[in-house]
Amino acid sequence: MNKHHESTGPAAEQQITLRGPAELADALPYLMGFYPNDSVVMVALHGGRGRFGGRLRLGIPQAPGEWGPVADQLADCLVSGSERREGRPDAIVLFLCQDSPDGSGGRLTMERLRPFAQRLRTACGALDVPVLEALCISDGRYWSYCCPDPRCCPDQGNPLAMPGTTVMAAAAAYAGVHVRGTLRDMEARLQPWRAPAAVTAQEEALDRAGPALVPRLLDERARGEVAAETLRLARTLMDRIEEAQPAPPALSDAGDDQLIGSDEAAAVILGLQDRETRDKAAAWMEGAEAQAALRLWRTLARRCVGPYAEHAAAPLTLAGWVSWSTGDEPGARVALTLALRADPGYTFAQLLHRACNEGLDPEALRRCLREAADGAGPDARAVEAVMDTAADRGATSLRVRKVRPLPDGGRRRGRAHRRPSAGRVRPSPASARPWASDAGRRSREARRYGRRGSRTRR
Repeated sequence: MNKHHESTGPAAEQQITLRGPAELADALPYLMGFYPNDSVVMVALHGGRGRFGGRLRLGIPQAPGEWGPVADQLADCLVSGSERREGRPDAIVLFLCQDSPDGSGGRLTMERLRPFAQRLRTACGALDVPVLEALCISDGRYWSYCCPDPRCCPDQGNPLAMPGTTVMAAAAAYAGVHVRGTLRDMEARLQPWRAPAAVTAQEEALDRAGPALVPRLLDERARGEVAAETLRLARTLMDRIEEAQPAPPALSDAGDDQLIGSDEAAAVILGLQDRETRDKAAAWMEGAEAQAALRLWRTLARRCVGPYAEHAAAPLTLAGWVSWSTGDEPGARVALTLALRADPGYTFAQLLHRACNEGLDPEALRRCLREAADGAGPDARAVEAVMDTAADRGATSLRVRKVRPLPDGGRRRGRAHRRPSAGRVRPSPASARPWASDAGRRSREARRYGRRGSRTRR
């Protein structure tokens, strides 16, 4: 077994030493704040004792042809980001987490991912940063790609420790660190509805709201009225949510869905497509008000169904901002990642994602919004200045675009990334609505109007 000593936590506080693959595998959910599903996780190590530094997570690409280019990007992202924050890492630990499709056993999954693990190790080695340990975690067991000794790392793998029974679990509980379930569970709370009846009802409500609201959003004189109506309705919905009895997360989400009508959700979703309205809503970020706002944004994100999937970028970004502002960094990263998945060009989500990954203090933006709350609303220029400061710090987004390998194995030249057209959800001609050709076009313009003039889409 590869003996490896890890210490985590500030030097002045209690430190935990991790020895070997078993304790590393057990520590992963506490490092991330959740159990990563279908993910590659890379953690930078610093110093002779291997202090944990920056960490990076990405969904495992399904196509093996993408593994090489993605491995190069991930290695470069982690090393360059670490250099900006804590200095060049001395080593890296990587994890490949993926359960078998049928739960029959993880060994086949481990073998299938072995080339990806090797490609990641090669990519890190090319940057003169060795991979000290590479683990595959699948179906409740772990395997080491680095240890050749079958006495400690047998072919059938080793079982993971029972949750809550290890030194790391005890230390995390003492420090107040909580694991928020699996990544899949966290994403499910933010993803669009799937029940056909609920989807149809919400889509029809959005169809009804579009012809009335979109032309007003495109009218400079009427836009302010729409903003006031949107914020007033959002505040009403927050008060309604706050008055509801507290419940466990799954029941709370279902209860919140029942508290908000389809037409109410449609009006706020469309109103939030205006950047300045969204910035004013971002001021609900502290105390009980923040929790009510977070529940509202989650609810609205779940209502962005069918051809309105891109509209989820606004409520998801607000959910990510509130989570980050209240200290829930894992929740913030999940929400912001989904926002960028809904609309990769959503600048506000990009900047928040970078700032969160860079480890910046959200207080600067909180202060800006807090001061503006005393007036008519946040100054868009001040908000942009704060976020641009985060971007100027050179923060690195953990979102890696897909790269198709070239036939000759060569490298691509730099070019603008475009999302595949299949990724956009559009109504089929057979389901076109009476207003689809006109108001539908205007709806897209309302989301993009900020690209022209001074109202940049952020």
